[in-house]
Amino acid sequence: MAKRTGAVALVAGALFALGAPASAAGQELPEGARAEWTLTAPGVSLGVTAPGVRTADGGASFPALDGGTDSGTGVTELELGGAARLGTVARQPLVLAGLRLRLTGDEGELYARTVVDGRARELALAEVAGSRASLTEEGARLLSSWSGTEFTAGEGLGEFEVTLPEAAVESPQASPAPVDGSAGQTAEPAAGPTADARAAAAAAVARSALAPGTEQTVSATGFGPGAVVLVAIDGDTRYQDVADAQGRLARSFPVYATAVEGAHTVELTQVGGEQQVVAVDFTVH
Repeated sequence: MAKRTGAVALVAGALFALGAPASAAGQELPEGARAEWTLTAPGVSLGVTAPGVRTADGGASFPALDGGTDSGTGVTELELGGAARLGTVARQPLVLAGLRLRLTGDEGELYARTVVDGRARELALAEVAGSRASLTEEGARLLSSWSGTEFTAGEGLGEFEVTLPEAAVESPQASPAPVDGSAGQTAEPAAGPTADARAAAAAAVARSALAPGTEQTVSATGFGPGAVVLVAIDGDTRYQDVADAQGRLARSFPVYATAVEGAHTVELTQVGGEQQVVAVDFTVH
């Protein structure tokens, strides 16, 4: 199937009911679906966290972890794995997680979760139409505030190419003949182990007790791969990190010389996907 022109090119199979009816329950996403983003914002580089990967042309490829088409509205949504890290000179990277593409025909929006004024929220980052992806008003405000350079609504942000492989169709197989001679009956499948659920998030500090003016490190496991995690010290959100492909992260931070003696708390909050919160204490003496 040839690539379609437009902001979203659909290749290597059928787009589930984008302009065509789906099943009553909607269509699930086939394995191997992904979205590739080529960023064209001036002065801004594009990085990616696992399970996303860099592409040969300097863009990023994000696997679609979930999605499908609503048979009633014809709207297709894709939840993309990994996070985008926008970079520019003399600025901390802007992490865009929870990437979600919402399409109706050849038009739609790209949504992302990020931290604005110390609080995590989802915003409509860009509109896609024709062969162009362009900033929304709130996307332009976000990039302007972060970069110190003026961005405006409607300014080009790049292109997306979505690949939806055609779902494999399994041929029906005849039921095996019963071995005990009882016609019309089949043996119940043996109960097997189910997939292990992801372990709950857990955190630990490098030093349970330390003096003011030193450095502490918190490490954590059990977050979603590529999830955005806020790190708060005694209720003050200071950092935004991204978990690696195994759901792990580590963050070092200073214990201020003015820190009071006694117990202090580090709290880590996953803001993308299923929210998780974990806290660990340490003592200043």
